Amino acid sequence: MDVLVIGSGGREHSLAWKLKQSPRIGKLYIAPGNGGTRLVGENVLIDAMDFEGLAKFAKEKNIAFTVVGPDNPLGEGIVDFFKQRGLRVWGPVKAAAHIEGSKAFAKRLMREAGVPTAEFEVFSNHDDALSYVRERGAPIVIKASGLSLGKGVYVCSTLAEAEAALNEIMVERVFKDAGDEVVIEEYLDGQEISIHALSDGKDFVLFPPSQDHKQIGENDTGKNTGGMGAIVPVPWVGAEALKDIETRVVRPTLRALAEHGAPFVGILYPGLKMSSQGHKVLEFNARFGDPECQVYTRLLKTDLLDALEASADGKLGSAKIEWNSGFAVNIVLASGGYPDAYKKGFPITGIEEAEKVPGVVVFHSGTSNQGESLITAGGRVLGVSAVGDTLKEALARAYEAVELIHFEGKYFRRDIGRKALAMPMR
Repeated sequence: MDVLVIGSGGREHSLAWKLKQSPRIGKLYIAPGNGGTRLVGENVLIDAMDFEGLAKFAKEKNIAFTVVGPDNPLGEGIVDFFKQRGLRVWGPVKAAAHIEGSKAFAKRLMREAGVPTAEFEVFSNHDDALSYVRERGAPIVIKASGLSLGKGVYVCSTLAEAEAALNEIMVERVFKDAGDEVVIEEYLDGQEISIHALSDGKDFVLFPPSQDHKQIGENDTGKNTGGMGAIVPVPWVGAEALKDIETRVVRPTLRALAEHGAPFVGILYPGLKMSSQGHKVLEFNARFGDPECQVYTRLLKTDLLDALEASADGKLGSAKIEWNSGFAVNIVLASGGYPDAYKKGFPITGIEEAEKVPGVVVFHSGTSNQGESLITAGGRVLGVSAVGDTLKEALARAYEAVELIHFEGKYFRRDIGRKALAMPMR
């Protein structure tokens, strides 16, 4: 069967890479794709937000199944658009994806469903938000309610930082309409983990826990990014904690969405803080994380096409999702200056050498082709993934490969997985 993957990042490259391994795949298209996706399928120069163009292409090419990767098209209703035209597609409808599109909606849903989360208030007026922050004091967390490429969260350790965050979001409007509302919530201590549940609207399958490293600086300092690296599984998160998350977070959230008339089909991804007060949900995403997707596709044993079709067709109840043993990691190589201003267009070398390191696959994110040359074309440029029997082995392989890749301004965190290695295993 011919399949279309929508998106252009590392998540979409890894999805296409894994789908390509299915014996049932015919032609594989990626729209718009990047410099790496053309190695596993055919890039189609249609923007992920051009719903009309994408649906027309899917009709013309008799695409049997479309997989939507990014948050923006899901939030704007691409799944509804495709379904209305009789096209088979995987992902949540707009009403279900709203759990990511509006942090304010997600927090209210959690409160209604009894899902553990940080105390919060929602504001649409800058002066009111400022008064509340001054009343509560620091540390405090401020979030743009709408979609902001993972960059709209400010963990503020001082009042001055909190005031600056409110100014950026609500006055300077650096996230545009995504900053119409802000969620202000209590600061929680502890490590963050990513939970992914594949759902068909009725049943769901929980993936192994993963851990993203969101901040730009080592030791989790500096601005939030789309994610600078990931590991899976998280060795200190045991079966008991996972069962509790399934019972108190995933199941009630899916039930609440269904009761709102929006059964969730796709990947429900709560980000949790494993705090001293117990685990609490920070936010929900309505798609695979990036870079988490790159580690999941490396460990997944089951045919990805089978899994996604079971989700889309309401057949997860009888599906079996299997995983390979060991660990997978992904180290993001970013452009110098990211997540702020950065330059593009620098030649990239060394990927072939890097992929000769045992267990290594390099996923492209912000790359494009200039003639025969591969050049940088985004803030997050590449994801160097590796598998190993142990977390230490997977990380050693990934970092060995990282050193073989070169482009001007290359930046990466050297501490991915370090906290997990320091924790006692469960």
